[in-house]
Amino acid sequence: MEPSPMTQLADKDLTETFWDRLEDCRTGMLVIDGRAVPMSHYVDESQRELWFITAKGTYMAEHATGGQAHYVLCNDKEGLYASLSGRLTPEINQGKLDEYWSFIAASWYEDGKQDPDVLLLKLSLDHGEVWTSKGGAKFVYEIAKANLTDDKPDIGEHFEVRF
Repeated sequence: MEPSPMTQLADKDLTETFWDRLEDCRTGMLVIDGRAVPMSHYVDESQRELWFITAKGTYMAEHATGGQAHYVLCNDKEGLYASLSGRLTPEINQGKLDEYWSFIAASWYEDGKQDPDVLLLKLSLDHGEVWTSKGGAKFVYEIAKANLTDDKPDIGEHFEVRF
């Protein structure tokens, strides 16, 4: 995927900004074959992967067959908006399950981590389009300045990431 003429390819600083903000986000919409489902993600930056805990028998579990999937984030608090793509596969990985398990995940499964319905999904990222924004007072300042001048507001970055 080539960057569009309006989109820059992320340098080291933009890539670091992306990973830092992604780590602080908790949810997005996982999309397979046009169907979007809200999911919580867990970040493995070193492997360029996102992990999800789901149950066997769900749409996502049944359709995670190694094909392309997308994960869409829109988080005003972190100023991160992203459309990420990669290969989605079901995984049995006790180490990852132990690492990502929480009281929130436990509320969905009667037998906890040992519940036979627990399944991990791994999204091996290949590329993404990312927007970051400056929040709070900086955003308000940029909008006010743009309205007082003929300048466009500088509200953040738009870039592509390759994994």
